[in-house]
Amino acid sequence: MTNRLLLIDDDARLTTMLGDYLRRNGFEVETAGSLASGRERLAQDNYDALLLDLMLPDGDGLDLTRELRASARTRRMPLLMLTARGEPTDRIVGLEIGADDYLPKPFEPRELLARVKALLRRASPEPAADDVLRFGRLEIDLGARQARLDGQPCDLTGHQFDLLVVLARAPGRVLSRDQIMDALKGHPLEAFDRSIDVHVSRIRAVIEDDPKNPKRVLTVRGTGYVFARKQDAD
Repeated sequence: MTNRLLLIDDDARLTTMLGDYLRRNGFEVETAGSLASGRERLAQDNYDALLLDLMLPDGDGLDLTRELRASARTRRMPLLMLTARGEPTDRIVGLEIGADDYLPKPFEPRELLARVKALLRRASPEPAADDVLRFGRLEIDLGARQARLDGQPCDLTGHQFDLLVVLARAPGRVLSRDQIMDALKGHPLEAFDRSIDVHVSRIRAVIEDDPKNPKRVLTVRGTGYVFARKQDAD
């Protein structure tokens, strides 16, 4: 089945070039040049992934990101931010509110293609992954790609779920940021941007009773993170 992508960017030359390139590589691509037209397309159709410019003529792409993550229909849709902003803060905010990845402009089309493919791989359920990891009140359902706390679904993006799985599959073992990046196949995170830290913060916000005093995902200062082997009453 052909994956459908929506590209929202007001640079007509760029969208034409990227659209043609992605179509040649097997994707169905639709484009929009503003937030208004992008919202209209998202309301009318379903897409497998969204490529979203942050600087648009009628608003900020971060606002649309918040809207999408607040809706059950689009909460888990893979979202790649495209940004010409040079400040790391802008990218961190995007990740905090639910974007799965970002790509700073200018970029090579081949890198965009690689990141899109990586997002879609992580969003696709693995047929053989039908087991559930259980840690006290926390369950990580690999087949359903869902974490549950006290039986209630945790609101995680696809990338955040994958990061949680990487940690949970090595309970009691300290993983460095480099090891985590290696385990997240095809996702070229930049360690200096500390985007892993941003995602861990978001994971803690939904799986910890007190995110400021975590008991499940622990920080090992100067090294990385460790998923606690013993949790709650297990």
